[in-house]
Amino acid sequence: MLELSLRHHLGDLDIDLAFASDARTLALFGHSGAGKTSVLNAIAGLLVPGHGRVVLDGRVLLDSAAGISVPVAQRHLGYVFQDGRLFPHLSVRANLLYGAAQGNAEHTHDFAAIVELLALAPLLERRPNTLSGGERQRVAIGRALMCAPRALLLDEPLTGLHAQARSQVLAHLRALKQELRVFTVLVSHHADEVAMLADEVVELAAGCMVAQMPARDFLRRHGSMRTPAVV
Repeated sequence: MLELSLRHHLGDLDIDLAFASDARTLALFGHSGAGKTSVLNAIAGLLVPGHGRVVLDGRVLLDSAAGISVPVAQRHLGYVFQDGRLFPHLSVRANLLYGAAQGNAEHTHDFAAIVELLALAPLLERRPNTLSGGERQRVAIGRALMCAPRALLLDEPLTGLHAQARSQVLAHLRALKQELRVFTVLVSHHADEVAMLADEVVELAAGCMVAQMPARDFLRRHGSMRTPAVV
């Protein structure tokens, strides 16, 4: 379960929101500039808000009133950025194993299972600069999962991908949701992605929460958005 409350001034944006969710996959939805990534960064510890509290599965990661702010590395979260941020000098295999090295050796995911779920076997000896955008994102997701994170944080993971790559990565994310059952927070401004992946949606605008609803209600609310085919 995730409990979160934030109050923070960031440039022209005033973030002021609070919510709690026990969904397995939670989406933060809204237009660009709504504050979605700032909320994700507060969960990860990359942003320390002026006032806030973040509790994940009963563990307090942030409590500004109590002076608690757990360092990023000790939060044990897997973060996938829009651009993947793979190590260019390492092979795909080495990038994945780096993820494993960041976790507790007793709790890392099985390398072979991650490789199979994300169809990475043909890529293992290649370098990131030889991969397509969709392949890089699949590797980035695999690296984040290899440390067996307490939560997987996805910041617009499909941004910039062409239609076929986007569809393929979506299919892999859906499979991961069923196979690994990792608590996931997805940031997106695409209703079709949210409808396909989320169990619950928090909708943001101008730094505030405007709605929180189950995915089925979100789909009805945004029913005019077409869902892409998954191959």
